Amino acid sequence: MRVEAVIFASAEPVTREMLARVVGKDCSIDLLIDDLREELRSRPYELVSVAGGWQHRSRSVYAPAIRASFAPTRSAAAVLSELESMVLIAIAYFQPVTRGELGKIFGKEVSRDLIGSLRGAGFISSGPRSPTPGAPYTYVTTKHFLSAFGLETLRELPDIEALEDAGLLSRTAVHVERVQAEAE
Repeated sequence: MRVEAVIFASAEPVTREMLARVVGKDCSIDLLIDDLREELRSRPYELVSVAGGWQHRSRSVYAPAIRASFAPTRSAAAVLSELESMVLIAIAYFQPVTRGELGKIFGKEVSRDLIGSLRGAGFISSGPRSPTPGAPYTYVTTKHFLSAFGLETLRELPDIEALEDAGLLSRTAVHVERVQAEAE
């Protein structure tokens, strides 16, 4: 019950280390989680593994009812514009990536305001400085990004080749830019 209470009350995924502080290091966290999942089987919510921890989430089958209610939710995902969504996708796939590299991907400059908006929503943060001239900042996704989109790790992102085949992303522009920068 203590484990369930901690997970229920937390706004962010609860890590194994946090749970070990609650129940002790000698307890099997995996068995406790399995028991909780079994107990919740008939409930409209479930315990999911996201961003290196566990969180309660409504089952997707109830999404239409939740949307129809217009009730405010505790959703971690902000409402993003189409361009913000596309830039976030590019950062997720090509990280660490500079604003200049993002501009090459989209064929136009990505504004500092857009980057600031994604940073303000907690989806991205600064990564290591780029080894290119001027050492520009790079951007990477955060644990909040993983949690908001229901991912345990970035490996769960859709296959990039399928996105390229659909014409949604291109790694070529970023690769050419990095090779040119490294040659200089």
